[in-house]
Amino acid sequence: MKASFTTIGYENGVVTMLDQTRLPLEEVNREYRTVEGVADAIRDMIIRGAPAIGIAAGYGMAVAARQVDASTSFLAFMEEAKTLLGGTRPTAVNLFWALERMMKVVLEVQDASHDERVEAMEKEAHKILEEDEWVCYQIGAHGAELMTDGATVMTHCNAGALATGGLGTALSVFRVAKEKGKSLNVVSNETRPFLQGARLTTWELMRDGIPVTLVADNAAASLIRRGLIDAVIVGTDRTVANGDVANKIGTYGVALAAHEKGIPFYVAAPTSTIDLSISSGDEIEIEERSGDEVRTVFGVPTAPPNVPVMNPAFDVTPARYVTGIITEYGVAKAPYNESLSAIMAQGENG
Repeated sequence: MKASFTTIGYENGVVTMLDQTRLPLEEVNREYRTVEGVADAIRDMIIRGAPAIGIAAGYGMAVAARQVDASTSFLAFMEEAKTLLGGTRPTAVNLFWALERMMKVVLEVQDASHDERVEAMEKEAHKILEEDEWVCYQIGAHGAELMTDGATVMTHCNAGALATGGLGTALSVFRVAKEKGKSLNVVSNETRPFLQGARLTTWELMRDGIPVTLVADNAAASLIRRGLIDAVIVGTDRTVANGDVANKIGTYGVALAAHEKGIPFYVAAPTSTIDLSISSGDEIEIEERSGDEVRTVFGVPTAPPNVPVMNPAFDVTPARYVTGIITEYGVAKAPYNESLSAIMAQGENG
């Protein structure tokens, strides 16, 4: 089972990305042949979503290996490439997970020939993508079991195929549910200021024939209070040891409303986004983006050009508001310090 489009690919030293800043009006594929280009694409949100960022970082390191010439230290160049890519998006843990994984290969092949280095780096980057396809489907299968046939489920931001190398994380639940004969109705919050829910989630679900309704962010709590939403499922960019979850800004408010109404709030989290080195969400670095994203809507002014802006890209939802964390190895429940550790151990043991 695959999505009807390709988010990221790689062939013969060229990274291809579907430009998510142009959706839904245009489908434009961008090509990158240097690590600098890949870094710009991640920073500028040509590609976004934690798993997809990790995949892009893997391919960024692969093209960096191709850039190294005989007069340059391979190890030094690759460390610089890692630093460059690591400075693009600080909140998504997949970025750093993928870079550390690629650096292990760098150390293993640093004394090999140029062609052998490139081959090893490309092989590892491909593995990150291929594994993500499996992970996405497993998350979808576990999540689909939690959903009642005919339910109306809210999601926030885009945790779909556009954010991964497979079917998505949160949106994989809807795709697998459809495959298994369940009918789910999706409510997508628009997700200001970058409008990932409006531009991306609705685009990919409509394309795959899954019923979806778009709502303004400030309507979400009201719809929940009125009993029009049966469950919420979102993705995550980093989930920490106690179960606190960092996701797109606005997620916390949706979780509060769901908790008040007594409906389940699920988080779809591949283990690559789980960071047990951090004890609570208070320690997560929150990316602050340009104020122009709030002063304008894609270049069209909507506020005075000199008004001060706060534009955090993410917020943290405390674990007490999370009903369950859906991973590729099953659903973690509170107490999360125990269940997440057990799931991570299961992953390490294969």
